[in-house]
Amino acid sequence: MYKRFGKRLCDIVVSLIALPFVLLIIAILAPFIHFEDGGPVFYNAPRVGKDGQDFKMYKLRSMKVNAPDLVMEDGSTYNGADDPRMTRIGAFMRKTSLDEMPQFLNVLNGTMSVVGPRPDLRRETELYEGNECMKLLVKPGITGYAAVYGRNSLPWHERLALDVYYVEHVNFLLDVKVFFKTFSTVFAQEGIYVENEKDS
Repeated sequence: MYKRFGKRLCDIVVSLIALPFVLLIIAILAPFIHFEDGGPVFYNAPRVGKDGQDFKMYKLRSMKVNAPDLVMEDGSTYNGADDPRMTRIGAFMRKTSLDEMPQFLNVLNGTMSVVGPRPDLRRETELYEGNECMKLLVKPGITGYAAVYGRNSLPWHERLALDVYYVEHVNFLLDVKVFFKTFSTVFAQEGIYVENEKDS
């Protein structure tokens, strides 16, 4: 019952509560993002959602305009402290996860949940192994089990294993645990970047 109806209701309630704060954050950060390099404030990131459906994930732009996709050896996208693609304000937003705030709009339009596996690029889904595709059985989340228990410091396939664990055990209490764990993870700035450099 929770998976079908309760989770969506919780998503809507949490998103409506968060919306004034989200709009305030966007209003404060938008001038810094735009005036640093004259580029757009938002980045509509193509991602794969529930049941393998493509959707646009809303983000505040943290990278330079037309930045290339840097790929790790395991096929995941590079995300390191020395990432040359990030703008100065982008580096701050990445550390604090403020660039993810517009995704509450994704939750309201039904393409994402507050808690769920973080969404992947289409090319990344083509590299799934074994039961890793199970993460596509639920809506992707703004935060998730793998996002708070390891974040980017874990190898990609280990994060996918945590995503599968979440899908197999999703329930209200687990979502509450992940939701509140998100705050301590973000404030402590745990696991923001990959452990190894992209050329390792």
